[in-house]
Amino acid sequence: MTAVDLLAGAADTDRSAPLARANPVAKLAVSLAVSVALLLTVDVVTAGVALLLELACLPWCGLPARSLLRRSWIVLVAAVPAGVVTAWLGVDSGASLLALGPVTVTEGSVTAGAAITLRVLAIGLPGVVLLATTDPTDLADALAQLLHLPHRFVLAALAATRLVGVLAEEWQMLSLARRARGLGDDGWTGRLRTACGQVFALLVLSIRRATTLATAMEARGFGVTSQRTWARRSEFAAFDALVVLGGVGLAALATAAGLAAGTWDLLLS
Repeated sequence: MTAVDLLAGAADTDRSAPLARANPVAKLAVSLAVSVALLLTVDVVTAGVALLLELACLPWCGLPARSLLRRSWIVLVAAVPAGVVTAWLGVDSGASLLALGPVTVTEGSVTAGAAITLRVLAIGLPGVVLLATTDPTDLADALAQLLHLPHRFVLAALAATRLVGVLAEEWQMLSLARRARGLGDDGWTGRLRTACGQVFALLVLSIRRATTLATAMEARGFGVTSQRTWARRSEFAAFDALVVLGGVGLAALATAAGLAAGTWDLLLS
């Protein structure tokens, strides 16, 4: 899984799926609605119901389960350690399950850890789907035309996104070049020194490429301050409104489930 696959969608994504064809702004609104609902509380029921509803919607997203697992590894890396640390060091309540000196694990801390894990997964999954099913150019067009974000910021972000894959390829080329020349050290300290050297070389290359790209974009009129035109028109259709309503409904159902179970608790209170 390369950086281009993660940010720009890969060949294994079915772009003809209903939710994949939705306007990027609609998918962004769904992700925002779910995030806001889950950021207001930390409980197992709300986060669990939200995650189950999101998984139920995956067949309409055009993202196979195998591809989803490859793309969401970073979310899993963030969710699992956060839950373990919360269960290990969280506030104790309920019966004690494990005690190792001053550190104890109780039913309350385990529940809190599970809630944190489910919460991170439920917040991160819509973002993974958004990135996997949306072309960066379509997202930039939607942000500039529908949300009226400054076009200079949008175009700069689009150019940076396109260069992520190039930087990944240059990192591989640097590694192969050093290996061909017999450079590199053994042991973890040696590998660390090698990595630091490659990071510095990649930084120099990225600065040079960014300078060249900025000059080329200015020469082609991307930095004008007046109103600009767009090659592709981004439209917000009735189906996109239904997608947004579905996201709001998903967040509302998860919140209602937490309230009904008596586990929902406003963090701001």
